[in-house]
Amino acid sequence: MTDTHFTADYLVETPLPLAKVAEIMAGEQSSGTFIRVEGETDDLRARARAEVIAIEDRGEVENATLPSAWLNRRGITARPHRATVKIRFPIDNIGVNLAALASTVAGNLYDLGEVTGLRLENIALPASWRRQYAMPKQGISGTRRLTGVAEGPMIGSIIKPNVGLTAEDTGKLVERLCAAGIDFVKDDEISANPVYAPLAERIPAVMAAVKRAEDRLGRRVMIAFNITDETDAMRRHADLVAEEGGTCVMANLNWCGFSAVETLRRSTDLALHGHRNGFGALSRCDVLGIGFPAYQVLWRLAGVDHMHVHGLDGKFAQENGEVIESTALCLTPLDDRSDDRVLPAFSSGQWAGTVPATWKAAGGDDFLFMAGGGIMGHPGGPAAGIESIRAAFRAMREGRSLEEAARSSEALREALDFFGKAG
Repeated sequence: MTDTHFTADYLVETPLPLAKVAEIMAGEQSSGTFIRVEGETDDLRARARAEVIAIEDRGEVENATLPSAWLNRRGITARPHRATVKIRFPIDNIGVNLAALASTVAGNLYDLGEVTGLRLENIALPASWRRQYAMPKQGISGTRRLTGVAEGPMIGSIIKPNVGLTAEDTGKLVERLCAAGIDFVKDDEISANPVYAPLAERIPAVMAAVKRAEDRLGRRVMIAFNITDETDAMRRHADLVAEEGGTCVMANLNWCGFSAVETLRRSTDLALHGHRNGFGALSRCDVLGIGFPAYQVLWRLAGVDHMHVHGLDGKFAQENGEVIESTALCLTPLDDRSDDRVLPAFSSGQWAGTVPATWKAAGGDDFLFMAGGGIMGHPGGPAAGIESIRAAFRAMREGRSLEEAARSSEALREALDFFGKAG
């Protein structure tokens, strides 16, 4: 790795010679097109062309994953091979421009006629270039300071029902959660600025509840208000959160886009909770889209403080191994000379019974464990739901099983009986 170039790793599927297709990829995303043109001098190519630095053939597959009219027109029917390809790109082609970086490492590659599958797997940046992009304003240490949780996992919940509550109803629910000892509460990703609970009303109502609870708790619960919107509206919403004493906002990253999130990052010191809903559309096909290693690099350059990684043994499609890898990536600095780690946020079908897998996978306490139904749906109510999760984490620290810990925790016993035995 040099200070003048960065690399991107791909999984490629093609019936054509792998070296030829890799060169097409490098040319398409740098100085070339399908034919050498006037002005594309040797000097220009030396400065600006991307370079293929590694190809590893992963073998032949029986059928093409995706159709290609380009291949059909040429009568190419050979079985495709899959390969990993590493390409090195000149930084000077991009400057400090996140949208241009994303366009370079992905862009038209997905539409190349020569490929029947292509997936961006990872991006590696020199630390000197990474520092020119946004850093997290709060990150892990700032989130601990703002929540008053100096050690141990941070326990959070999600407003449920997802939508339909008025601003007043939301404030009452948050007050119950604060009274129960929650550390963090977030809006659901689909509840941003609804007509019956606009942020202009919901933010003051919720923060009034948080402030009432603060005197008793001795700390201010962090609320991630979903301010997903167009850029100017998000900035206004963030300003209102700050005026009301809030500490966090949430954005649906994929639908707001890099530029909006970068602008929001520059305009506020609030913790920025990055929700990745829609990521499955980019990642679930094993030969199409983008893998989380590359995805999290791009969004960390936008300056997010928290990143969703889904949950272990949860309700979504991801294998536990993917969640574990995603967690480790969030906790690994992109720049080893500064703490630019982001807080991994576990969510989706979480409850006391998923604590053991989470504890084993996280390798420490620096994570946010969020349970919606696992707290709200507990038969003893939200307070018992929170206590069941805290009891489960205490059991992990003490080296005890959940079943053993449940003998001295009614809340945990009820959770195991109600939600099902831990896996």
